[in-house]
Amino acid sequence: KMPGKLYTYPDNFRAQKIQIAAQYSGVKLELAEFVAGETNKCPDFLKKFPLGQVPAYENGDVKLFDTNAIAYYVGNEVTRGNNNEAEVLQWIGIADNEFLPSACTWVFPTLGIMQYNKQATEKAKQDVKSLMEMVNNHLLTRTYLVGERITQADISMACTLIMLYKNVMDPDFRAPFGNVNRWFVTLINQPEFKSVLGEVNLCTKMAQFDAKKFNEISGKPAKKEPTPKKPAEKKEKAAGDSKPAAAPAEPAPEKKKDPWADSPKPTFDMDAWKRCYSNRDAPFAWKYFIENFPKETYSIWRGKYQYSDQLKQDFMASNLIGGTFQRLEKMRKNAFAVVLVLEKDKKFDIDGIWVWLGDKLAFELCEDWKTDYESYKWSKLDLDNAADEKTIKEFFACEGDFEGRNYIDGKMYK
Repeated sequence: KMPGKLYTYPDNFRAQKIQIAAQYSGVKLELAEFVAGETNKCPDFLKKFPLGQVPAYENGDVKLFDTNAIAYYVGNEVTRGNNNEAEVLQWIGIADNEFLPSACTWVFPTLGIMQYNKQATEKAKQDVKSLMEMVNNHLLTRTYLVGERITQADISMACTLIMLYKNVMDPDFRAPFGNVNRWFVTLINQPEFKSVLGEVNLCTKMAQFDAKKFNEISGKPAKKEPTPKKPAEKKEKAAGDSKPAAAPAEPAPEKKKDPWADSPKPTFDMDAWKRCYSNRDAPFAWKYFIENFPKETYSIWRGKYQYSDQLKQDFMASNLIGGTFQRLEKMRKNAFAVVLVLEKDKKFDIDGIWVWLGDKLAFELCEDWKTDYESYKWSKLDLDNAADEKTIKEFFACEGDFEGRNYIDGKMYK
């Protein structure tokens, strides 16, 4: 292939997946001039790459703006896995959909680019630990993730794990995962990796959230100590009155309002329903839902992604769903969803059923929940309507005709 232009900002781990693949294939990449917030907003860039995101790549008539698609294009038969291409894609999906959301939730607050949430961070740590254990078992008898040579599966997984190894996975945390550690160190010392990544130093101490750094990066002023008001002058006390004046009361800290505070009182045991859905078969779970769902205080909605024409591969759709779920962490206690990737005539859709407390769109209850919901068309469903009931049942079971579309993948928000 002729040299192509790669648009990215420095140290972009997504772009590094592409650059390392190109090192293995021998494809030359020219780093285009790129200024974040400027280049990607100009009309010429958006005409070629309508999402306005990087990495983006062009080579003649070829215009690509998805990391995995670009890595595939600049790679070769070996990086694509030869006859094991499906397995390579599987591990790329695990890196993007399973590891990455938890890695970002854990690492980004330590870099000051995301607010810290203790519950979300602890969950992310446990998720990373479980995933590392799974990969560790897989690598027990293998040198690489797929086959006997380095493929895009290894490249993508290693680039996703770099932020964890460099910032938070200290010696104690990573000690149980000797097979993954051996695999990772082997990769980062390959010339093709080193030419892109340079020296990768494994962290010696688990990084923690730095509120000062977060305030500096986000532009928020540092919190100041409240200045007590000067007491008003009082009349001279009567002789013999030596009682000291009371100290001014400190203002109470502002308490963040629970987004669900104005919603009806919960009357559905959401945790019990999620356990039932996860552990029992579809007919039993549906029977439980029908018998226990309180229509008066909860509502059921359908959300259909409005920009399906941009979903060129099924993994792009899965990535979008996973990212949306990650950003809605605090919504879980009173919400549940089954969101599917569906296909018809090689075109992909994202379509899902959501259940939550109250009869209004729950996303509007909190600014943090509004990030993605406008990308979907929302309609309220009625469990007493036969057509709606059929739709809900099919989505919950991940089986049905889905209006002539084929089931490709499904994610549960629970």
